[in-house]
Amino acid sequence: MKKICPENFYHIYLKDKCVYACLTPEKFEDKWRDLKAMVGLMKTDYVDEDLSYEMVEITPNYCEEPSYWHCIDILLYY
Repeated sequence: MKKICPENFYHIYLKDKCVYACLTPEKFEDKWRDLKAMVGLMKTDYVDEDLSYEMVEITPNYCEEPSYWHCIDILLYY
């Protein structure tokens, strides 16, 4: 039996606009840290509360043909 391992991807939003999409967890950590620092340190039109992200968990469904994917969206906003 094949074990199904979900994959996580992240989208980062600035207000209502997606500024980074489909980031791996490693790339997300880097971009999130950089954006938080820029909004906090630089003079911009944005505040910390304007930043949010969405985690999307994708789990392959191996019960069907491997080319098909079953997606589960989990929204986490911070």
